[in-house]
Amino acid sequence: PQAPSTRNDIRDCSADPPYLPPTATNTTARLAALRSLLRTHGAHAYIVPSTDAHMSEYISERDARLGWLTGFTGSAGTAVVTRDSAALWTDSRYWTQAERELDCNWELQRTTSIESIGMWILKAVPAGGNVSLDPFLFSIDTWNRYSRALHGSGRTLFPLETNLVDQAWGDQRPLPSSSEIYSLPAEFTGSSWQEKVAEIRRRMEQHERRPTAVLLSGLEETAWLFNLRGDDIPYNPVFYSYTLLTHTTISLFVEQPRLSAAAQESLRSGCPGPLCVELQEYGQVSAHLRRYAQGNVTVWLGTEYTTYGLYGIIPQDKLLEEKYSPVMMAKAVKNAHEQEMLRAAHVRDAVAVIQYLLWLEKTVPQGQVDEFSGAQHIDALRWAQQHSRGPSFQSISASG
Repeated sequence: PQAPSTRNDIRDCSADPPYLPPTATNTTARLAALRSLLRTHGAHAYIVPSTDAHMSEYISERDARLGWLTGFTGSAGTAVVTRDSAALWTDSRYWTQAERELDCNWELQRTTSIESIGMWILKAVPAGGNVSLDPFLFSIDTWNRYSRALHGSGRTLFPLETNLVDQAWGDQRPLPSSSEIYSLPAEFTGSSWQEKVAEIRRRMEQHERRPTAVLLSGLEETAWLFNLRGDDIPYNPVFYSYTLLTHTTISLFVEQPRLSAAAQESLRSGCPGPLCVELQEYGQVSAHLRRYAQGNVTVWLGTEYTTYGLYGIIPQDKLLEEKYSPVMMAKAVKNAHEQEMLRAAHVRDAVAVIQYLLWLEKTVPQGQVDEFSGAQHIDALRWAQQHSRGPSFQSISASG
């Protein structure tokens, strides 16, 4: 095998001048813009995760802050930028990719542990320094682990509700999705959204803590509850939203003009009354929750999908925390009709896979197929099946 120094597809920051492959992104101006904002806000470091405000497994281009800032396009990583240094942490799947995509402004840290990030911050940030982050991009657990890593060190974890990467990105940042949010036909759901809401309210009444509201932050929770779908995130049939469900009211935080006429009609069919969905602006969830939490209330939430930003709005004595919300737990148990639909979908997908295997048998010997054209072909076969909305992730194709 070649020595690393002779490879021309990865960076060599020890060369004079440093060597960068054509796949690397020049991040000098981006870092300068972010550091200027750091100084303005009195922060000494800024942590940038690879997540969105809903702890989604996959994210939209608009939420790819880590990718824009660093040039690194892997699906998992964390960046920390101080006033004079910058580092990226990612796991072993992505080390070679990072060496191809990062320029020499970045140190690559070949680990993902928060303890390792904390140790680096303690060396890079002086005692008395502020370590800032956007609390609406960190899970409750991740926030607490950073807090423990810095505890007693003289460095302060400093939440900033203005996202500094978004500010530096400016008008180059992709626009939010404007595509239609639509109702899933009843033939696919097995139960109406009204029945689902009634079931969640029953669970609230049966809980020993008697919560007055359920807060939903996970995108698939709201999509499932109301039988709605969208395409705000590639390969995922979801849309940006929050829900606050009480015994007598339903607040859905979403960009209302994007709802199809049929979806709006369905949501408003129970108005006025306890099955009337009140549509609120997506960006108003924090203010609404703050007002609600002033009353004599208990808010039930799932910690896996709730950000520290929202969690921090609700006083501790008014919180009912479980790992997953009652909606996520209900969604996990498929009714007979959903099970039937799952089996039917797998049969249709199997037909596409069998067609693909037959096509490979015929065409591979001709020497015209590579992994990329093969992936394109199976995507086309799947699209051709009835009810297809596309693959659930980018086809992973390998041979040899």
